[in-house]
Amino acid sequence: MITRVHRRGSRVGGLLRYLWGPGRAEEHVNPHLVAAWDGAGSLTDLEPVLTLNGRWNVRALTALLEQPVRGGYRPPTKFVWHASMRLAPEDRHRTVGDTTWANMAVQMLTEVGVATTATDPGLRWIAMRHADDHVHIVATLVREDGRTDWMRNDYPRCVKATYNVARRYNLHRRVPPADRTAHRRPHPAEVSKARRAGRAQTPRDELRRRVRTAVAAAGSQEEFFARLRASGVLVRLRHSSTDRRQITGYAVALPGARTAGGQPVYFSGGRLAPDMTLPKLRLRWGVPAPLPASPTAGRSERVDAMRQAAKVVTAAVDDIRRDVHAAPGRAQATAVAAADLLTSLASSAEGDRRGPLHRAAEVFDRAVRDLYGRVQRPTSRSQEMRAMSRLVALMGRVSGDDDTIAALALVMDLARLADTLEQLRNAQQRLHQAEAARTAADALRLVAGTWQRAVTMPLTPTSTPAPTVRDGRRTARSR
Repeated sequence: MITRVHRRGSRVGGLLRYLWGPGRAEEHVNPHLVAAWDGAGSLTDLEPVLTLNGRWNVRALTALLEQPVRGGYRPPTKFVWHASMRLAPEDRHRTVGDTTWANMAVQMLTEVGVATTATDPGLRWIAMRHADDHVHIVATLVREDGRTDWMRNDYPRCVKATYNVARRYNLHRRVPPADRTAHRRPHPAEVSKARRAGRAQTPRDELRRRVRTAVAAAGSQEEFFARLRASGVLVRLRHSSTDRRQITGYAVALPGARTAGGQPVYFSGGRLAPDMTLPKLRLRWGVPAPLPASPTAGRSERVDAMRQAAKVVTAAVDDIRRDVHAAPGRAQATAVAAADLLTSLASSAEGDRRGPLHRAAEVFDRAVRDLYGRVQRPTSRSQEMRAMSRLVALMGRVSGDDDTIAALALVMDLARLADTLEQLRNAQQRLHQAEAARTAADALRLVAGTWQRAVTMPLTPTSTPAPTVRDGRRTARSR
């Protein structure tokens, strides 16, 4: 179940005529009231009357809802509050009667603050039903005593209240309240511009992926900026106004993403993700473990690096399970470092191509973020895992069966860590992140299964394909 809060309006009668009318997006069948404010009287007396011409007369109900507004002190221009409660597709097989819908609507509205008892001069509202799977709620935002209830932050409150109602009635689909861990989504204008330019991703999403890869492989801000520039990203630094030698922030842009005037479109770290600002990255890096200045990047060294990382991940799984309740901050720092390791592994396996391992790393990154963009101080385990992340990044691309098998084992260990992270998020009641961890674990196991089939596939001789270019023109191969 989910509650959608619609735009506020100023015409109660127009909204009621639509709700009791035939509808534009769907057929309205048997429109009727299921609940109303305490003290409204009988629902039968409030019901609009069907006239001889087949239309509903909503004037009496409109006057009752607007009465506090007309007598209020400086009422707002848009005083009509409209919301709809809708069942999820997997719950629509249930037979939900008017009484159940009324109870669910009253419980949700009471928690939000719209519905009050008759002793409290609150808002006037109604809940009406014209379909099996949803109800509409209409309220006027002026209380009986003339004061205005501005209903600030109404959508988050409605989502939380609806989630509690879905739990009480044992509904399958329960949308938990927001946890403020998701990154900022691209604006529709950005999506349209990327589509016109033929881009697979918006510049914001592409930059987030490149910055995350540089963060995972870097141990300091100097190395971080150097890796960004090496990946082809334009970097603009922000210096302190009192000390020009001190860097206080950064912004990044893609060379091909420009405004109509030809200027690059820059995004600061905070506009990419809540934990990508420079001060939070510094806290995230801490004091990195030293690495060899010029490590050898052969296949055997790459295999050893993957095996070392797998041992660290196995130990990290035990640490997170132990620290779920005793020290959630340490578990959080370890989980963030695991996300860096997965990002480096995706870059080593897929390069710049945004393949399934990159997509799993993006979902896993959502699952490990702390609330409100907070960053926990690094621990010995997180620093050890971050050192493995840098080492895997320095080893270069996976290129043979031996290092592919080692990477396969590392992917499976990271999938087990994602399972443990799901348990941690469920214990913390952060259900969006628990779902992201579960999705990442499934994606990692799917990647591991694909790799395993590719490595174990027997070598069979194949015939040489026919040339696909003739007379300077490319021709399609026969299938």
